[in-house]
Amino acid sequence: MNRSQAPIGLFDSGVGGLTVAAAIKKVMPNESMIYFGDTAHLPYGDKSKETIVQYSLSIAEFLLNKGCKILLIACNSASSNAFKEVKAFVGERAEVLNVIDPVIEFVGKDTSHSNIGVIGTKATINSGSYHDGIRKLRPDTEVSSLATPLFVPMIEEGFIFDDISNAIIRAYLSRSELKDIDSLILGCTHYPIIMNQINRFFNFKIDVLDSALIVAEKLKLILSEKDLLSNTINARHQFFVSDHTDYFEIIAKMFFGEKIELQRTMI
Repeated sequence: MNRSQAPIGLFDSGVGGLTVAAAIKKVMPNESMIYFGDTAHLPYGDKSKETIVQYSLSIAEFLLNKGCKILLIACNSASSNAFKEVKAFVGERAEVLNVIDPVIEFVGKDTSHSNIGVIGTKATINSGSYHDGIRKLRPDTEVSSLATPLFVPMIEEGFIFDDISNAIIRAYLSRSELKDIDSLILGCTHYPIIMNQINRFFNFKIDVLDSALIVAEKLKLILSEKDLLSNTINARHQFFVSDHTDYFEIIAKMFFGEKIELQRTMI
């Protein structure tokens, strides 16, 4: 197989990374993808670094065995805790990208914001990846971080656009940590699903960054630089999960934007 025609491999702790897959489909419709959602172990946000690394390496091996030309860690918790380990494990066999660095790079070039908020899982926020990365590029910028651990299980269980989700969103976003922000980074690939509710909470007065689209654009640039962009018009996608329920099929459609078939496989 021509290397450029090989699939993009991406993984997340659940189906949240499908928001990134949807952005990739929009930006690069000719690219085939193989997605792995580690639904048997979600959420990653309350796991130790060692456990997240262990899960991530197993999934990376699975995707490499599928012949993927690039691996995208489509999970903020895994990106902040296991990127270096995955990159070392993969070596020269494929390119590796995470979902944090492209956003930091994007924000670092955008001087229109001076008080940036970041929300994510405990694992992501405690790692300090966004805070330290942004401050390194723009030392004069205020970065306020807040762990919002209930968002992932809330979304995975389908509590969206209802009184329960609105109450949880309001409880977190009204915290003093986010009081004076002028922009907000959604530091979890699940969070774009509730982006409209977050915008409404802030009365559309701050910029809520679509990190999925930022990551997809960066991925396209890397593939172009490596001469790995696909020119096929017959893109094929496969979706694997480590545990399966009928409900995951339903919520996966909402994340990806179209009906998909999830295949259960153990790693």
